[in-house]
Amino acid sequence: MSSDVLNYNESSPAPLHQAGRADTTGHAGHSKVAPGEIAVGVIIGRASEYFDFFVYGIASVLVFPQVFFPYLPSLYGTLMAFALFSFAFIARPFGTTLFMTIQRHWGRGVKLTASLFLLGTATAGIAFLPGYAELHGTAIVLLAVFRALQGVANGGSWDGLPSLLALNAPSRKRGWYAMVGQLSAPIGFLLAGGLFLYLHSTLSTDEFLDWGWRYPFYVAFAINVVALFARLRLVVTDEYTRLLEEKDLEPIGTLHMFKAQGYNIFIGAFASLASYALFHMVTIFPLSWLSLQATQSVNSILAVEVVGACLAILGMIVSGWLADRIGRRTTLGLMACLIGVFSLCVPWLLGGGTKEQDAFILIGFTLLGLSYGQAAGTVTANFGRQFRYTGAALTSDFAWLVGAAFAPLVALGLSTLYGLVSVTAYLLSGVVCTMLALFINRTLETQD
Repeated sequence: MSSDVLNYNESSPAPLHQAGRADTTGHAGHSKVAPGEIAVGVIIGRASEYFDFFVYGIASVLVFPQVFFPYLPSLYGTLMAFALFSFAFIARPFGTTLFMTIQRHWGRGVKLTASLFLLGTATAGIAFLPGYAELHGTAIVLLAVFRALQGVANGGSWDGLPSLLALNAPSRKRGWYAMVGQLSAPIGFLLAGGLFLYLHSTLSTDEFLDWGWRYPFYVAFAINVVALFARLRLVVTDEYTRLLEEKDLEPIGTLHMFKAQGYNIFIGAFASLASYALFHMVTIFPLSWLSLQATQSVNSILAVEVVGACLAILGMIVSGWLADRIGRRTTLGLMACLIGVFSLCVPWLLGGGTKEQDAFILIGFTLLGLSYGQAAGTVTANFGRQFRYTGAALTSDFAWLVGAAFAPLVALGLSTLYGLVSVTAYLLSGVVCTMLALFINRTLETQD
């Protein structure tokens, strides 16, 4: 994740609210690793997490209401599924705290192995979990537990490679390398959405709800195993360990982190809120809203979203090029404004015909790529070297929690009661928070 979205020129004197930031060029004669090599590790590691993430999200719409909440109407079953969906985001900061402690005592390799083993176990548990018809309320409790464990594991899967990539990126291409790790999100959705589309279109409804939906979770488990070995190959080698130590990318206590840099955690989280708010509005929410409204078939919606994921990849590539020319803070603010304009069109697009609904998905994915491509950089922008590792993880956790955890639940619930203007209000609130956080950060720089 990018190390300098809010403060573009890292070589300039650090303001007081960035006390502790040191030169990020490393020590002369020490470990040098090509940014491209680090980028491969970032993409592999995070793509597996996003695939797991989207498999659960899509299943929350297509599967869980029928399998775990068959006693409720479709709308309320989906709302219950979305409530459980949020558990992972609630648990994630606790996972970060737990596994940072494990790393301090037993090392990065043990931490990463334990977290991904836990993630794989929780994912496999969901894959084999009987439905409400067999276990009744116990099935729902176990699903909630497995979902929370996924969040704990995701909190512990932070390996520091995005921060390492940011600190080793060429000064004129920091926007480009900030975008690289974010490519994992649309890639993960492309794979998850494509797999569900194939299964849902080739199997009967009974076959899909009985056993077909479980295959994506099996695949997620297998991908996590492969990603584990790929990431361990990087982060536990002497060369990478030495480089991480040279960049001061080591864990510190969460309480100490909040006491010393709590304000920067929240500035970073809110600075990217517009992008995080949009994240589920164009991936999970349209699938639930349109399928419940029966205006399009599930297969048609998934097909359009798969195309949208490709547009998001292109948007991210453009964001890297753009950020290196106009600055990443300017890019982040500009995209927030465009999201605000887009939000005003939501009632017309989603409430219209098939062409308008498809346009909402495709435009939304494109904006997501342009904005999310640079959003992650805010998580380490203001931290001193010794705070980067833990600060990046916690800021990302809180950005997800505040911006995205409850988005499908809130959007679907409020839209049902008050109409699609609720989605407009939700997205605009994220835009306001982003612009306010960017303004506060700029004001602090000016004062310093």
